[in-house]
Order: sequence, then structure tokens, then C-alpha cells
Amino acid sequence: MKKTQVAPSILSANFGNLERDVKMINSCADIIHLDIMDGVFVPNISYGTPVIQAITKYATIPVEAHLMIVEPQKFFKDYKKFGLDSISVHYEACTHLDRTINQIKELGMKAGVAINPHTNESLLTDIIKVADYILVMSVNPGFGGQSYIPYITQKISRLKSLINSNNPSCLIEVDGGVCLDNINEIVNAGADIVVAGSSVFNSEEPQKTIKQLQLIRD
Repeated sequence: MKKTQVAPSILSANFGNLERDVKMINSCADIIHLDIMDGVFVPNISYGTPVIQAITKYATIPVEAHLMIVEPQKFFKDYKKFGLDSISVHYEACTHLDRTINQIKELGMKAGVAINPHTNESLLTDIIKVADYILVMSVNPGFGGQSYIPYITQKISRLKSLINSNNPSCLIEVDGGVCLDNINEIVNAGADIVVAGSSVFNSEEPQKTIKQLQLIRD
């Protein structure tokens, strides 16, 4: 039995009323999730330093950054200064991934490795030993509101087995298309944390939706 951690994605929030939405998340969610895109690694640009600083100013729960960018190491010290608790970088974007993960951890933040839908989890066998969490993309990164890719469920299960053999304390986070219709499938496959954007912020009762996603499951 476990309670799923829910990390609402600010990408789907109302940027005209960001303070309100962040405070709403504070009251019921577990983590605030920042999708940071550069228009190079993914075909979209999200938000930069001023918005990140505004979010961390109002946040009272942990804040994590998912860096969908090239050369992510350029920003680690700034994000630590802003008060972020964890950072995930993409396996596909980091030539020296072990060094990059250690740079995050040396700053006192949790370090995660994100993988795109097509990336095989077996490539993470070694890095799992030092990562705090693996972020599995269940949509192709770059845009919110996409549908969950069905084959990701099997990938989560295989990744869970890999983690159990190499570093049982490493968590699995799933990002993309998570909703009330598929949450049980995702959690039962092995997810510990789910990122939810559209399903939360497009809900008539966002706080209720967050609590439903968190429900304890067998």
C-alpha cells in the first residue's frame, strides 16, 4: 500500500494568475514540477528565470525542474540559489551524464535522469546506482496536453525491476498524459511520482483531482 506523490506541472497553470495557482498546489500536492524547455532539445520554449523565481517565491512544498535543454549544467547553481530541491536532466542531452548527475548532487539537490519514450531503460543500468529518480516521459516532450503512450506501462515495469536490482531507493516518476483514467495502471506498474498538468489545471476541481491521484492503491 502506498500514497502516490503528485507533482502538478506549472506548464498547464494560468500564467495570468500564477500566484493563485502555486498557492493552490501548495495546499494539496507533493511537489511543484517545472518543465523548462529551450527550443533546441525540444521544439518549444517554456519560461525563463523570472518566472522560476516567482514560482519559488510562492512555493511552500518542494520544487523540481525537468530540464529539456542542452547544456543543463549552466543553470544548476542558479536553480540551487532559487531554492529548487531537485533537477532532472535528459539522458539524450548529456554526453557526460555521470558528471552531470554528480554536479547536481554536490549542490545538495536531488538528481534525476529523464528518458524520452523511445529510449530503452536498459541504458540506465549503471546511472541508476547514483540517480535519486528516473523520470519516464510517457509523451514526446515539448508540449502539454498529449495522450499517454500505452507501451510506456511495460517500460515502467521493466525499469522497476532494473531499479530493484541496482538501487532500490531510486524512485520512478512518470510525466505525460497522466489522468484519473490511467493512474492505477501507471502506479501499479511501479511509478512513485506522477506529473499531472492538464488533468489538474483543466479540472473543475483541481484540488479534488490531485487528492484522487494521490489515493492509496494496492
